[in-house]
Amino acid sequence: DVQLVESGGGSVQAGGSLRLSCAASGYTSSRYCMSWFRQAPGQEREGIASIRTVDGMATYVDSVRGRFTIAKDIARNTLYLQMDSLEVEDTAMYYCAAGAGRGYTPRCTIESSEYTHWGQGTQVTVS
Repeated sequence: DVQLVESGGGSVQAGGSLRLSCAASGYTSSRYCMSWFRQAPGQEREGIASIRTVDGMATYVDSVRGRFTIAKDIARNTLYLQMDSLEVEDTAMYYCAAGAGRGYTPRCTIESSEYTHWGQGTQVTVS
């Protein structure tokens, strides 16, 4: 059974940095997608970054591109999200997710419907 466990959230001042981690277990394939999503109070869940595990190809939403970096440590089976230049608008619950993606390669998106496994979330508060 696939399990995802996030950690690393907390409170930080605007302009600061945080690194989120997501420990993954149970995946038998080497070709899949992992992503970070976030949900602020009263707002819909938003996909912000995805990565294809087979080659590390990453995708970002415009609001975080250049400030956030998604990465995966294959040896530790852990997904990371390095968040720099944090803004108050980044305050949200952050979730990691995993899914098979589309096709053999696969093609990875930041659409929540593409992901079948989710972590419990970690809170990030920027003030």
